[in-house]
Amino acid sequence: MTTKRAALVVDIVHDIQQHLLTYVLLVAVVASAFSVIYFTHVNRQTTSELEVLLTERDELDIEWRNLLIEQNSLSEHSSIEQKASKMLEMKRPDTGTEVVITIP
Repeated sequence: MTTKRAALVVDIVHDIQQHLLTYVLLVAVVASAFSVIYFTHVNRQTTSELEVLLTERDELDIEWRNLLIEQNSLSEHSSIEQKASKMLEMKRPDTGTEVVITIP
């Protein structure tokens, strides 16, 4: 029985030595397949993160444009007030000079 096992081990080692290139190529193909799977997964995650970041960028761009519009409208109001005070010599009334009119 031990001679059969020893002969079997020798046959297995001889077979591995004879087909070593085939086994190395098999391991390389399996490693390549797993690397393709891994990098496909990483690519999908990165694409998903990119979509989230692009959406966030678009939202921030819209907010920035709204803030620019608000800034322009506030600066126009300020410029109107400055022109009224300089060119027309207008000023805000004091509380003592205000007249309240009531409609009966």
